[in-house]
Amino acid sequence: MKMDLRAYYRDHKKLVGLGALAVIALLSAGWVIRGRSDDPNYLTAEVQRGGITSVVQATGTINPLTTVPVGSYVSGTVQYVFADFNSRVEAGQVLAQLDPEVYQAQVVQARGNLDNAIANEKNLEATIGAQEAGIKNNEANLERLKAADVYSRANSRRIIDLAGQGVFSKDQADQAQSGVDQSQAQVRAAEAQLNQSVAQLAETRAQVDQAKAQIKTMQGAQALAEANLRYCTILSPIDGTVVSKNVTVGQSVAASLQAPIVFSIAQDLTRMQVAAATDESDTGNIKIGTEATFQVDAFPSETFTGRVSAIRLNATTIQNVVTYSTIITFDNPDGKLLPGETVYATIPTGDVSDTVKIPNAALRFTPSFPNNVLRQLYEQNQIPAAATTSHIGGWRVIWKPEAGGKLRPVAVRTGITDYTFTQLIAGEVKSGDLLATGEQSGGNESGNGASSTPKFGAPR
Repeated sequence: MKMDLRAYYRDHKKLVGLGALAVIALLSAGWVIRGRSDDPNYLTAEVQRGGITSVVQATGTINPLTTVPVGSYVSGTVQYVFADFNSRVEAGQVLAQLDPEVYQAQVVQARGNLDNAIANEKNLEATIGAQEAGIKNNEANLERLKAADVYSRANSRRIIDLAGQGVFSKDQADQAQSGVDQSQAQVRAAEAQLNQSVAQLAETRAQVDQAKAQIKTMQGAQALAEANLRYCTILSPIDGTVVSKNVTVGQSVAASLQAPIVFSIAQDLTRMQVAAATDESDTGNIKIGTEATFQVDAFPSETFTGRVSAIRLNATTIQNVVTYSTIITFDNPDGKLLPGETVYATIPTGDVSDTVKIPNAALRFTPSFPNNVLRQLYEQNQIPAAATTSHIGGWRVIWKPEAGGKLRPVAVRTGITDYTFTQLIAGEVKSGDLLATGEQSGGNESGNGASSTPKFGAPR
């Protein structure tokens, strides 16, 4: 056997040599290919031309346009409940009844107090009449006493003159003078009695005014008691649908500091609104009147439309994130959408047509070069600082593959985005160009790859 091999080698020595060289060449090529496989291969995406619609995506809840909370103004025990969830009610319809026994007693007491005040006022009015008659009597008595005093003084002067002539005695003259003094004292007493009667009349009239004020107070107390009695009957203030009921029969309702909410009534469920929480950075781009679309979990395959009606000014801050409520009103004629449902809203903020579209993955991609290499490439290609740091003015950096597997950075100015493509405003890029979106080294992919779109309604 060994002799056969030796003989074959002698006869085919050149052929064996060529075969050995071929094996060595194949092994060398394999090692070269294996060594080069560690160099990165870049994933690319094509620049396109077309339209872009920029949108703001936000989540929110469905609410009726008008929801009226119905409270209880008075405290008491619920005696009857006449409405339940989803009940259609009309304005003035009885929703519930509290036990009115305590308030009925208060009304009876208030009416009795009012009657007593009215009777007291009438009694004082009668007293005024009697006092006025007494004043007139005292005035007449005073006039009579004044007339008697005049006669007494005249008679006294005559007696004194005649006593000087010896006609009357000295005692008779003294008696005459005493009569004058007595008549004058009676006049002064009558004047004092008249003044006292006038003062009593004024006091009684003041008491009458006080009694009238007391009547008004009692009337107010009666009106309050009657109002509290009426409040025991809880009525619907509007036409609508009961969306919340917080009481049951036998439950105690305590209206101490504020009225407890016993029912919530939605006025119209055929016209509703979405309160979508939008980021503060997006509110400047949202315009009132813009048509918006939204979806709900109850109907995942359907898209509903509405219109932006307001951006409420009451900001909400949660973990340093500031959001505003953007209100989207919509029609709900068949009542498919219910209050409280979670909404995933999409609000258009801009639209362009026939523009160059850069894949967003290309804007997010940065090759894994050392920082000093990146800075050198930026300087060589005159990339502005805003394109690599703050992106002020919409400046960004994209990477274009070149011959030999190299990449060249290009500064571009961007406009609106739909989260898949971004509008090109300025830059050395045209439709059909390939841009790097990721890199592949040793069979492993890195970078952003193809563009990805956030889940509907999710934050960017």
